[in-house]
Amino acid sequence: MALNPPLLHTLLILLSLSTTITSSLPSQSLQDSPPYLWPLPAKFSSGDETLSVDPSLSLTVAGNGGGSPIVRAAFDRYMGMIFKHAYNRASSLLTRIRFLSMVEYDITSLKIIVHSDSEELQLGVDESYTLMVSKNNELSIVGAATIEANTVYGALRGLETFSQLCAFDYLTKSVQIYKAPWFIQDKPRFQYRGLLIDTSRHFLPVDVIKQIIESMSFAKLNVLHWHIVDEQSFPFETPTYPNLWKGAYSRWERYTVEDASEIVRFAKMRGINVMAELDVPGHAESWGTGYPDLWPSPSCREPLDVTKNFTFDVISGILADMRKIFPFEFFHLGGDEVNTDCWKNTTHVKEWLQGRNFTSKDAYKYFVLRSQQIAISKNWTPVNWEETFSSFGKDLDPRTVVQNWLVSDICQKAVAKGFRCIFSNQGYWYLDHLDVPWDQVYNTEPLNGIHDPSQQKLVIGGEVCMWERMWSTREAVSKGNITLTALPRLHYFRCLLNNRGVPAAPVDNWYARRPPSGPGSCYAQ
Repeated sequence: MALNPPLLHTLLILLSLSTTITSSLPSQSLQDSPPYLWPLPAKFSSGDETLSVDPSLSLTVAGNGGGSPIVRAAFDRYMGMIFKHAYNRASSLLTRIRFLSMVEYDITSLKIIVHSDSEELQLGVDESYTLMVSKNNELSIVGAATIEANTVYGALRGLETFSQLCAFDYLTKSVQIYKAPWFIQDKPRFQYRGLLIDTSRHFLPVDVIKQIIESMSFAKLNVLHWHIVDEQSFPFETPTYPNLWKGAYSRWERYTVEDASEIVRFAKMRGINVMAELDVPGHAESWGTGYPDLWPSPSCREPLDVTKNFTFDVISGILADMRKIFPFEFFHLGGDEVNTDCWKNTTHVKEWLQGRNFTSKDAYKYFVLRSQQIAISKNWTPVNWEETFSSFGKDLDPRTVVQNWLVSDICQKAVAKGFRCIFSNQGYWYLDHLDVPWDQVYNTEPLNGIHDPSQQKLVIGGEVCMWERMWSTREAVSKGNITLTALPRLHYFRCLLNNRGVPAAPVDNWYARRPPSGPGSCYAQ
C-alpha cells in the first residue's frame, strides 16, 4: 500500500518539483533553451527581450471572481517570494516616488481576470489560464502582465508560472523577466495530481503539513492524500467516538478537529483538495486501543471485527465527523493488504463465517462493500486500493475509483471494466524507493497499454512523486533527449526549491535523495 517515506526530508525532496523563482542563474543561462519553467506549459511563445519588474508591482483585478480573497492572498504570497531579495515592499511605494525620475520599470502592474465567482474546489475544476507579459509600447501605456482564467484556481496556477518567469539579478539587485514577451496558454493534462502523506507511521506537525502543501502548489499538484490513521497510531480526533485517539503515539501527537479544518482551509487557498483515508479492514490495530471490542480478540487485532455492527457504527461515526471537515468528493477506504488468517482462528468469527457460508475472502468483500455504502450514504465517492479490484472487482460499487500501487497493469484492467483509476505504481512513484533514478520516474507513463480514448479518460491522474508528469502534455515532456530537455529544468527547479526553504536533495545522483557527495552547485548535482 502507499507507504510514506520514513523522513519528512525524503517527502519534501521528491516533491522536488515545486518552486518559483527568487534565485537566479546568470542571465545568459536563463536565456538559453529550454525555458526554465516547471511544469512545462501546454503552449507558449517567448522572445528575446529582458524586462525589469517593479518591486511595487500593483495588482488590478477584473471579472466576477477577480476580487476573491483567494486571489489577493495568493498575490501577496507570490510578491513576497518574487521580491524577497529586493527592498521591503512596505516602503517600496515611498522609495519608488522618491526615485521615480531615476528608475523606470518595464512591468509595473499585474492584472488578474477571473470570469467565475465560484470558489468551489472539486475534482476537475478548471485550472486553465492564459499569461501574457510584455513591456510598455505604443499599444500599452503601462507595462504589464496579465493572467486570465475562468476560476480562481486557474489564476493561482498562472501566478505560479508568472513567478517562475521572475528572476532576481544579483548584480543590479532587481527582478528581471528574460525571453519576453511571453504568451502562455496552459492547462493540466490530468485532473488528479496527488501526493500521499502518512501521519500514522510518521507523525507530522500541522506546520510541516502546511509546508508540504505549499510545496505542492509550486509544482501545480492539486490533491493531498492524507493517510491519517493506520495500525501504528490513530492521531485524529473523532468527537463521536472520542476514545479512538487514545491510539495516538502520545497525547501530543494528535490532530484536533480544528487542526484538520485549518489544513483543509490552508490547502484550498492554494487550490489543493485534501482526500482523507481510513484504511479498513486491515491496517487498523490502533483503533482497538480506545475500543477493544473492535478487535476480534486480544490476539487478533486486525482485520477489524467483521461480525459486529459496532465496527460499522464506528466507521459510520468517523466518516460523519470527517464529512464536516473534508469537502472533497473522494474518500479513501483503503482495503489493501488484508490478511484474514486470524479471522479463521477466532471462535466467534469462525462461527459467523460458517453461519453465512462465507469464506474469509467473502467476509473481506462484505466488509469493503458495506464500508463503501456507508461512505456513499454520506455523499462520498469511494476510493480503494487495487487489491479490492483484483479480489472482487465485479462487485465493487461502479462509482469506485481504483488506486493502483502494486501491479503495473492494474489501471488497464480497471478502466476496461469501466472503473476510474489513479496511477501510483510503486516501482517508480513510491518515495521510499530511493534507488529509482530520476529518468525512470520521469518516463513512467500512466496510459501505457491503454489505447481506447474512452478508457484513457478513466485514468484521472496519478499520485505520489509524479513531478510535472501529471500537468504537461505527454508529447511535450517525452520528445527528444530528456537529459537535454528536462534535466536542466529539473536542476534549476531543485535550486529554486532550496531557495524557498524546501530541502530538495540532488536530482541525479544514483541513490536518490542522498546529500551532495561534495562541494558543488545545486545546478549541477
